[in-house]
Amino acid sequence: MANPKPEELAKIDYKPPKTEWMETPTVFKPGIFPYGCKAKSLETVSFPNPRQWSVKDEDWKLPPNWQEIFIEGLRERVSKYRSFRLFLDICVRCGACADKCHFFIGGGDPKNMPVLRAELLRSVYRKYCTASGKIMGKIAGARELDVNVLKDIWYYAYQCTECRRCSLFCPYGIDTAEITILARELLNLLGLNIDWIAGPVANCWLTGNHLGLQPHTIIDAFNMFCDDIETVTGIRVTPTFNRKGAEILFVIPSGSMFADPGTFTCMGELLLFHELGLDYTWSTFASEGGDFGFFTSNEMAKRLHNKIYEEAKRLKVKWIMGGECGHMWRVWHQYHNTWYGHVDFLEEPVSPITGTKFENTKSNKTVHICEFTADLINHGKLNLDKSRNDDLVVTYHDSCNTARGMGLLEEPRYIINNVCSNFIEMPPQTIREQTFCCGSGSGLNASENMENRLRGGFPRANAVKHVAQKYGVNMLACICAIDRAALPPLMDYWVPGVRVTGVHEMVANALVCKGEKKRTTNMRGEPLPGMEGEENV
Repeated sequence: MANPKPEELAKIDYKPPKTEWMETPTVFKPGIFPYGCKAKSLETVSFPNPRQWSVKDEDWKLPPNWQEIFIEGLRERVSKYRSFRLFLDICVRCGACADKCHFFIGGGDPKNMPVLRAELLRSVYRKYCTASGKIMGKIAGARELDVNVLKDIWYYAYQCTECRRCSLFCPYGIDTAEITILARELLNLLGLNIDWIAGPVANCWLTGNHLGLQPHTIIDAFNMFCDDIETVTGIRVTPTFNRKGAEILFVIPSGSMFADPGTFTCMGELLLFHELGLDYTWSTFASEGGDFGFFTSNEMAKRLHNKIYEEAKRLKVKWIMGGECGHMWRVWHQYHNTWYGHVDFLEEPVSPITGTKFENTKSNKTVHICEFTADLINHGKLNLDKSRNDDLVVTYHDSCNTARGMGLLEEPRYIINNVCSNFIEMPPQTIREQTFCCGSGSGLNASENMENRLRGGFPRANAVKHVAQKYGVNMLACICAIDRAALPPLMDYWVPGVRVTGVHEMVANALVCKGEKKRTTNMRGEPLPGMEGEENV
């Protein structure tokens, strides 16, 4: 199905329906919802109710006792997670979050107001978990759980990227993303996952990464990266895999191994580590930093996250470094300590180049590559030539999970300002903690829901368009694999001419390496500024 033209999609109708929200039926619109999961994916990880089904069908082939499963699951989680009960109880429907969601801004559907999206589940909670709801029913904002209500919850749970922008503006601190996370977990009890999440989860369980890449495929991909780096720099980098006794285990999202522009980010990391002579290794088992299990259930997230530490223990490394990813870091920063507590078999990370002790990593022993590289620059350990990026006018997209989820705000900007001469910030209400989402996170970056992704990405694209028109911005930098996958089609649609890059691709462009040949191209094989027409020999 062809997407509407930008000028048509930009005509957003914010007029609410004439009926109250409980009386307004949900209409499943093509281009808005993702496909349902395959039976094989659920079977692989022993998830409930594996079967062939389609979102478009009236019969979703639910278990006979599906209502009991859902309600008991709800009661169990309300009892287990105090924050969940609190978030369901204390909302006063003030509307402070209403216009903060990118899907509501870009689509105008009232049920995509965070307050109302949460109300879809909250109304069921009131009916089965509160005295007022049991007695007073609709008057108390409660409603019976039937198939239509279930489909209502499903449709909008998969129109939320769990970016937490709404929570930033809530005067009570309600984290609506947590409500979405648990709504999806309840839906998962009925086998109501989506293909773009369940498939990668199954792949990761079988092979260690979301793409299902086998060890030989990973190594073949890296050999190609090494060939390309040698073509650009004249230097042959020699990464190691599964090497026991290395100081550092480096983990990245698998998207950076297989899809542009993430591959250029991976090449940048390879070149940087080679130049430093870093004692590190990659793993073909823990070949995924991302964790799509986080989008299914708390338990599945733990299962997939654990492989990294099992591999670190097997390889006897001292500490872990993670690459440019989003939810990988949200899991590490917000959930790891609750799941596992203090990691006692690794050392507190210390940079072997600068001697800096990363004090914020005492518990999980994991350093973000932007922290590591910013520290190198701060200590004058890198020879950088900014002019190699002079063809770029760069703006920076704060990835939701690293910005709101862990507060990594200054390090990427510090790096960018040291590797390029032209850095422009987008308007302050669209960056840092208030950053707009790419519109495709939390497993929504499929193709069949592209219209919804374009609508959800509209606020971000609008901010990019502003600086592109005013300052000539032509490159959007980010530190998230999903962003690097989702933002290129978003830019092509809303802001043609603006491309997308990872931060460490720009680092590699600017990095003057020992023993390199005369550089005439960047990591993409494109001419460096002033080198047009020069042969790369």
